[in-house]
Amino acid sequence: MTATVLWIAVIVASLASVALKWLGYQVPPQLLERPVIARVTGLLPIALLGALLATQTLTSGQAIVLDARVLGVAVAALLLWRRAPFLLVVIAGAAVTALLRLAGMP
Repeated sequence: MTATVLWIAVIVASLASVALKWLGYQVPPQLLERPVIARVTGLLPIALLGALLATQTLTSGQAIVLDARVLGVAVAALLLWRRAPFLLVVIAGAAVTALLRLAGMP
């Protein structure tokens, strides 16, 4: 792929992103205040974050893998469940993952 084609793709994607954002502002407020739509828009970020977490934790390229990241996320989830401070959750999850990789786990 040449640099020109790449830049054209970036510009088109940028314009599409701006157009989509502009379209969001054109939605009438009465539509957004409906109970079903309000509930869905409230839950949508949680679903997207869960999908991102799953793909970043359980995949490597096109393959599903179980490696040190899974145990790091499990430790973080356990600490969140026990209501630990968020900074501690992040540091503990990263430390467990790093220590397992240091020990030889992929």
